[in-house]
Amino acid sequence: MKYRLFVIYLLFTVFAFSQNKTTYTYAIKNSDTLKLDVYKPDNLKKNDSLPVVLWMHGGGFAGGNRDNPDEVKMMKYLTQNGYIGISISYRLLLKGSKTGSGCNCPKTFKLDIFRQAAIDYLDAAKYVVKNKTILQIDPTRIIAGGSSAGAEGVLNAVYLKHFFVDDISIYHDVEFAGVISLAGAVVNSDYISKENAIPTVLFHGTDDNLVPFGKAPHHYCTPDRLGYLILDGSEVIANKLHGLDASYYFHNVVGGRHELCQIPFSKLDDILAFFDKTINDVKVIQTKHTIHKK
Repeated sequence: MKYRLFVIYLLFTVFAFSQNKTTYTYAIKNSDTLKLDVYKPDNLKKNDSLPVVLWMHGGGFAGGNRDNPDEVKMMKYLTQNGYIGISISYRLLLKGSKTGSGCNCPKTFKLDIFRQAAIDYLDAAKYVVKNKTILQIDPTRIIAGGSSAGAEGVLNAVYLKHFFVDDISIYHDVEFAGVISLAGAVVNSDYISKENAIPTVLFHGTDDNLVPFGKAPHHYCTPDRLGYLILDGSEVIANKLHGLDASYYFHNVVGGRHELCQIPFSKLDDILAFFDKTINDVKVIQTKHTIHKK
């Protein structure tokens, strides 16, 4: 019996070590303790400093976790490809809400949710930069990434800091080298400029019924509804970047809906290759993939 328990303990220890995950608290806001999971390669040397993908999960600002199975799978993929993966939690301000993020949720409340999500994300990034030595990350190669609600939070944090943050000087050390958005949108693409444009990966379905593919109301609410809020989706963002001669990788699916918020594991090699060329080799690449939903 003791031998069996020892074997179980040994297996558990090996499994836990192979994940090489460490959890940190990056902020405490009222009753919310916000944490992030840092995944490092097993063969990471003491003085190594690696690029990082800082990830924000989806869930309509009401659910989801930083350690969803797909998030964990993605973090492991990153550690196998020369990256450190960091998956964060953030305040789920619509958790338990009767309105959700749909047309009964007032526009002003939606905007504040976007704002708070962007601030949580920036606070996580600030923590990562401040602890760059311990975490062994390269602060000049932080790729922001997120899915659905997380993509909205990330895009607004990257491109609309001046809109949502009263004092952006507190984030003066935070710079993003690239961004990944899976079915995301921004409140106003006019804030994307030559000065702040960075290599951007966009995945979106043309028939997404929640987050607009182009310029359209969030959840396609009609003007008479409380939740009527115009957003600029991936198509608008890609067109903006194209006009600025900035790098982007735009994968759109004709007939695709909100399932494009799922992590595209079959495309991760292409995504990292895009960042390698645009960030490390400083090349301008503008790629658009259009496929039709089967």
